Amino acid sequence: MSLRINDTAPDFTAETTQGTIHFHEWIGDNWAVLFSHPKDFTPVCTTELGAVASLEADFAKRGAKVIGLSVDPVENHSKWAKDIEDVGGHAVNYPMIGDPELKVAKLYDMLAADAGETSEGRTPAQNAPVRTVFVIGPDKKIKLHLAYPMTTGRNFDEILRVLDSMQLTSKHKVATPANWKQGEDIIITAAVSNEEAETAFPGYKTVKPYLRTAAQPQ
Repeated sequence: MSLRINDTAPDFTAETTQGTIHFHEWIGDNWAVLFSHPKDFTPVCTTELGAVASLEADFAKRGAKVIGLSVDPVENHSKWAKDIEDVGGHAVNYPMIGDPELKVAKLYDMLAADAGETSEGRTPAQNAPVRTVFVIGPDKKIKLHLAYPMTTGRNFDEILRVLDSMQLTSKHKVATPANWKQGEDIIITAAVSNEEAETAFPGYKTVKPYLRTAAQPQ
């Protein structure tokens, strides 16, 4: 069965560019962003890894750790990191998982069980389903799952935006509207009565009986 939002993220032990990790232990009490790649030395992924390197401090200030995965061996990742820095202008300081036996890719339902047991000889097209993003909460539950086509680079500013929303809505009984950004008005959820809203969200606005908005709580 496919992994779904609110499922526990599968735990695993893997080699990375920063040594062996036990995934749940590595996450600790943080949020985590796991973004995966079909193969090293591929053009779109090179730009994506560079984009994340440039945003690593933005993830860190939100209490989120980032980790990449590619089905190639760790030693290839270290060589690829030089190209990524050349192209994107930022060093890759976050870990990259090596998954040459496709174990993590299969565990996270990125590849079918019959995909084989080695990355050797596989093309990026064969590994296309590996272009995914998982955001995992401190409770080790999957909060977001995205899959991208081979030719479309991922928008990591959007992932930061969603992370802001998920962290806010995990603390307050609110939701965020379409295209919401940090500091903009929120939606009061149905779990809050009008009487409670008057106390918790003074000056809230009733747009429709089922749609109430208010300033973002701190």
